Amino acid sequence: METLRRHIESQVLNLSGLALGGVDFESPAGDPGLFGPDSACWQVHGDFSAMLIGGVSALLLQMLHPRALAGVWDHSNFREDMLGRLRRTGQFISTTTYGARADADKLIARVQRIHEGVVGTLPDGRPYAANDPDLLTWVHVAEVSSFLKSYLRYRNPEFPGHEQDRYYAEIALVAERLGAHDVPRSRQAVADYLQAMRPQLRYDSRTREVIRVLLAAPSPSAFARPYSALMLRAGIDLLPDWAGDLLDLRLGPLQRRLIRAGVRGSVPLLRWAVRNGSLHRARRRMGLPPIR
Repeated sequence: METLRRHIESQVLNLSGLALGGVDFESPAGDPGLFGPDSACWQVHGDFSAMLIGGVSALLLQMLHPRALAGVWDHSNFREDMLGRLRRTGQFISTTTYGARADADKLIARVQRIHEGVVGTLPDGRPYAANDPDLLTWVHVAEVSSFLKSYLRYRNPEFPGHEQDRYYAEIALVAERLGAHDVPRSRQAVADYLQAMRPQLRYDSRTREVIRVLLAAPSPSAFARPYSALMLRAGIDLLPDWAGDLLDLRLGPLQRRLIRAGVRGSVPLLRWAVRNGSLHRARRRMGLPPIR
């Protein structure tokens, strides 16, 4: 059983930002990082499957914004390395959530430097820049609202409303450190923000190409292929209905039930197998007992 567990764990970690290396989540001892073990962030970001599903959904939602799409289209190699993009996003989230303070600060500064070079012009002639505060807010809200929705669906549907608000208030720190302004800090503020943003969102041939590449992204191994395919479909299922309609990614009631049943049937095995994720390592750094 231990051999099987290690094999499953290695496949899971290969899909995550931990596969990129460069961050030691187990030192220095006692460093709480940006949030610490009592935070809502540590709870919401702690389940790999829920985060992966939320990440897929967030990417699809983000690409509906013309300026967010342009930055990916003009300045990334997503066609050749969609999995790498997801891993880099995973590394940023895991490090800013669970990493020591110095590592989180360093990664935030690195992303800020990268954003400085992500500038260009939309097809209609309007300029865009990745460090635009309004654009940073959109990317952040699309991301964290998807993470929380996935956590509620697949990990802890009883997560109290006041804790959900605390999550949004805490995680706003990262967006603000990157340069975002007027970041929503509660469930109601996030819902109002998403509703207000809908008139700015578009679906076109470039959005369609990003979706095609995402759905065709190769799995890191034959063993992980069925799981990866399921997580992609679960990410589509997680989208708000209006976003799924706009993206032409409609799922029927039976498809949704099968996807959700498939996820709920697979995640207990993964939770049993993974004992060295970023949360587990951060708990060891803080001298906390293993998760049971």
